[in-house]
Amino acid sequence: MNHEPPQHGGDPGQQPSQGWAPRDPSTAAATPDPQRTNGATDAKGRAKRPKRPKRTGWRRIIPTWRMVLGGVLLLALLLVGGFIAGYQLIDIPAANAAATAQANVYVYADGKTVIARDGEINREKIPLDRIPQPIQHAVLAAEDRDFYSEDAIDIKATLRAGWNTVTGKGRQGGSTITQQYVKNYYLGQEQTVIRKAKEFFISIKLDREKSKDEILQGYLNTSYFGRNAYGIQAASHAYYGKDVEDLDTGQGAYLASLLNAPSSYDVVAHPENKKAVLARWDYVLDGMVEHDWLSAADRDAMTFPVPDKAKPATALSGQRGYIVQAVEAYLAANKIIDADTLATGGYRITTTLQRKKQDALVEAVKDNVLSKTSDDRPADRNVRAGGASVDPATGHVVALYGGVDYTEQFVNNATRRDYQVGSTFKPFVLAAALANGSTTQKDRPITPNTRYDGTNERTVQSSTGSTGYSPANEDDVDYGSITVREATDKSVNAVYAQMAQDVGPQEVKDTAIALGIPKDTPDLTASPSIALGPATASAVDMASAYATLADHGRQRPYTLVAKISKDGSELDLPARTTRQAVSREAADTTTSVLRSVVDGGTGTAALGAGRPAAGKTGTAEEDRAAWFAGYTPDLATVIAVMGQDPDTGVQKPLYGALGLARMNGGGAPAQTWAAYTRAALEGSPVRAFELEADEGPEEPDPDESPGEEDGTEEAEGGDTEDTGESDDPPGRENSREDSPQDQDGPRSRTPDAAGAPRHPGAATHAGAPARPTTGQSPATGEGRPGGDGTGDDGTGAHRSGRDGSGARTEDGRPEDDPDENRRTEDERAGNAAPALLPAHP
Repeated sequence: MNHEPPQHGGDPGQQPSQGWAPRDPSTAAATPDPQRTNGATDAKGRAKRPKRPKRTGWRRIIPTWRMVLGGVLLLALLLVGGFIAGYQLIDIPAANAAATAQANVYVYADGKTVIARDGEINREKIPLDRIPQPIQHAVLAAEDRDFYSEDAIDIKATLRAGWNTVTGKGRQGGSTITQQYVKNYYLGQEQTVIRKAKEFFISIKLDREKSKDEILQGYLNTSYFGRNAYGIQAASHAYYGKDVEDLDTGQGAYLASLLNAPSSYDVVAHPENKKAVLARWDYVLDGMVEHDWLSAADRDAMTFPVPDKAKPATALSGQRGYIVQAVEAYLAANKIIDADTLATGGYRITTTLQRKKQDALVEAVKDNVLSKTSDDRPADRNVRAGGASVDPATGHVVALYGGVDYTEQFVNNATRRDYQVGSTFKPFVLAAALANGSTTQKDRPITPNTRYDGTNERTVQSSTGSTGYSPANEDDVDYGSITVREATDKSVNAVYAQMAQDVGPQEVKDTAIALGIPKDTPDLTASPSIALGPATASAVDMASAYATLADHGRQRPYTLVAKISKDGSELDLPARTTRQAVSREAADTTTSVLRSVVDGGTGTAALGAGRPAAGKTGTAEEDRAAWFAGYTPDLATVIAVMGQDPDTGVQKPLYGALGLARMNGGGAPAQTWAAYTRAALEGSPVRAFELEADEGPEEPDPDESPGEEDGTEEAEGGDTEDTGESDDPPGRENSREDSPQDQDGPRSRTPDAAGAPRHPGAATHAGAPARPTTGQSPATGEGRPGGDGTGDDGTGAHRSGRDGSGARTEDGRPEDDPDENRRTEDERAGNAAPALLPAHP
């Protein structure tokens, strides 16, 4: 029986008798989607989606997730594409021109006369197997401790350095040894994005094509270590006079330390940086211990290996090497160009030095210092000399004396900062008092005529009582009541220590910095002892500060470089802004007082310049250095004679040097200053000081007032009472009465005529015999600062160490005639000056 359903011919109107019933056409119509409000359909009966509502308002600025995703993908594509393109396009280039670098040329201010040529590359390439493992490890500990395990690129450091370059934040370290090698050998030191991009790709390729040992070998042969030494072998000879194979671990660690700052970390050239060098040396050795390259026991047993003196090329003999060294240091300190870049050569540097003045300074030192030394005197082997001269109108260093010969004495005596400046610092105390309108402990304005107690070892008083600091005067002389002008003439320590306290030690420090003393000068400490000059500023620093006084208080940073260029392109030099450091009245009043020092005080030898001059003498503690700092309206110059053992480098007293019992600033330094100034300004018009000075009212001398008891002011503060009559010291009688400025009263503002004596009665017999001394003065005498002013007992009291001879009265005065003891430094130094010196040239 056939059970198949009947077949229909497709007639829609024909109903089947059995099976599925056809769908009712009426029910096949599309029904509205309950979720669609409009129920719209398309032509085929499908429901249409409604349009997305447009974004309005603040939502329009927010990217959609599609946009964000697209941007990320695009950025990733660009980075990948850029990496591929950079890797393909940037090849490892040939070595740069450093191997055949040009010499640097240093010329005088005229732009033509050559001073020196520098920059010959000193390099000896050696294979890595000649470099001992400890030396290699020291370099790795200093520069890249994970060198053998890391990739060629430190991504984080590279991105940071690139960002800092783009945003102008300066140089940024942190590169791997591979990157440093690429920079040194294939590229250059330019801080640009392009150079960093090249460094990135070349480092990656180099790391793939060369072994780590090959890269380390190249790095050790191309790195700069200072002293014009390129490569570890050249550095080994430059600092220790031996092959690299013969270096011990400590010496290798020092050479590795130099890579961080080749010029600054040379402890022979820059002894003031020894603390920073030792810290770096310790860092290297500690890193070796950390990586098991050195045992802790061996590390603890090591002492710092002081390098040998430098042996510069003969092309830098005489003053040439000192000038080149000073210019290089100036360029680096002012971030004009670093030592590594300068060492590649090709730079033409026009200095501010003037040939005539430079030759005059060299000749003056030769005639007044070097020619007076003798091989028969042991003390003369310790004699060193330094000097610098600055044009007050421009701040240009026009002459510089660094030492007898750069090939014999490597340390630059013009720029070194390790000798106390002594009493040449006292004018800064006076300038601070005048600029700040300071008063004494009894609220009297400090002026040149203000009286102070000049008693030897008088304890400095503060508003709350004794400070415990009791500085001694030169040769323990008691001066009693004395004016500020006279105290400056005779360099009375007791007066200036009290004045520093009256002004405020911090104000004194701030004024010195404003005048031109660097704020980081060693031992520039805000305490009463600052007045006695324990600070160790350089001759250039002091000349710059005195130039500010010469230019009526206008300060401008000194400079040694007028122009620097390479391949015809001139480099930018830092802006030098002139500013009023102290008021003109304060500066000119200080100058007026310093003129008295030259006319009849401790600096009479400076009269030999034949021009109106102002200046101050100074002597370091234990006569280790003697200074004269002075100026005319046209030139500010500082001369220093220093004592240093030629074998050990230790500072030495100058007792017996140049055939003198003692060295002081009024002797050879002032004579050298006068000879130089006369020759340097020969042919130029003689200019007078045009001063707007405030001398202040004269004050009576309480020592001559009937019924006035001695010692009253010492207990109460530090100045003396305004009672009694004026009493000028011996040899200066009536000098104030004859002074035109004093007759006019305070705030006299008349030019100081050239050739007019400031003190007609002040002619000084410079040939007076010196009072014999019985050994080293134990006190902090003229210009002999007592460090921070702290005595052995910790109270700050100065201990004279006297043997008790010389009876004194109850008020501290000597029983004998005080005039017998009132002997000034110019009388002690007088044997070096003419027999009779006039009050004014």
